[in-house]
Amino acid sequence: MTSRAVQYARYGGPEVLEIVEREDPQPGPGQVRLAVRAASVNPIDWKLRSGGMASSDAPDRPVIAGVDLAGTVEAVGEGVTAFGVGDEVLGHAKGGAYAEKALADTSALAPRPGGLSWEVAGALPVVTTTAYRGLALLGLGEGDDTAGKVLVVNGASGGVGVVATQVAVARGVTVIGTASERHQDDVEALGATPVVYGEGLADRVRTITDHVDAAFDTAGKGALGDLVALTGSADRVITIADPDAAKYDVKFTGGAGAASEEVEGALADFVGGVASGQYRAPGVTVYPLEQAGKAQEDNRTGAVSGKLVITP
Repeated sequence: MTSRAVQYARYGGPEVLEIVEREDPQPGPGQVRLAVRAASVNPIDWKLRSGGMASSDAPDRPVIAGVDLAGTVEAVGEGVTAFGVGDEVLGHAKGGAYAEKALADTSALAPRPGGLSWEVAGALPVVTTTAYRGLALLGLGEGDDTAGKVLVVNGASGGVGVVATQVAVARGVTVIGTASERHQDDVEALGATPVVYGEGLADRVRTITDHVDAAFDTAGKGALGDLVALTGSADRVITIADPDAAKYDVKFTGGAGAASEEVEGALADFVGGVASGQYRAPGVTVYPLEQAGKAQEDNRTGAVSGKLVITP
C-alpha cells in the first residue's frame, strides 16, 4: 500500500517541500503505524528544512517533515502491548509527521481522551513536553517547592507559553506573562498578570513586583537581558527561542530537548487536564497537506497566532 507524505530532498524555503507517494512505513519493534489525522507545525520543522541547523547543502536522504501528530493505530510492531489496532493516540512521530501514514515509538505516545478534537490533539505534543521540561529545569516542576515563587513567561500567549503559564499557575506559582497589546486579555484568562513585551519590559514588571524567581523565554524577541536583570542571575532564565542565549550565559533548550531532561508523563497530564476542563489548549488553525509550505511560512513569520496544524 502507498500513501502521501510531505518531504524535502534539499534545504531551502517552503518551495522545497513536495508531496510524494511512498510505500506505507512498516513499524519496527516497539513501534506502531498511525493513520495520521493531524500533525502540528513547529519552528523546528522549518528550521530543519531551511538547512540552518545543517552543515551541508542537502540531507543524506529525503526527509519527511514534522515532529508531532495525532492519529489511529493501524499496525503494531514486535513486542507492542501498550496500544492496539484502532487505538486513538497523540505524541511524537518517528521519521516525520506530515503524512497520511507515520510511525511512532509507543513510549512517545499517549491516549487521545474522548472529546478532544483531532486538531487540538495533534497540536499539543511538542508544546506540552517543552513547557513541562522548561518548568522542571527552572525548579518549578511537579514535586518542587513552588510556594510563593514568581515566574515571568515571555511569550505567554504562544503555544508553549499557554501551556507553561497554566501549569505553573496550577502549581501555585505567581505568573507574569508577556504578550502583545492584543493578547493581554488572553494572558489574563490563563491566570497570569499580563504585561506588554518589548523595550522597557523590566521596568514594567517592576511596577508589579520587586522579586522574580525565574523566567521562561518562549518568544525569542530579545528579552534575555531584561529577564536576567529581573531574576538577578542567568541561571534562573531558560530560553527555547533566542539564538543569543550564549551571549547572556542563559541555558537554551530546544523543541526536542535532551532525553534526560524530558518530564515523564507530561503529555498525558496536560492532555488529561484539557479534556477535564482544567486547562485550555492553544487556539488551532488548520491547513491541508497541500499547504504545508504555507503553514510553515505562516509559523515562521508569525502571520497566524496560536498553533498551526496540518490535516492529510
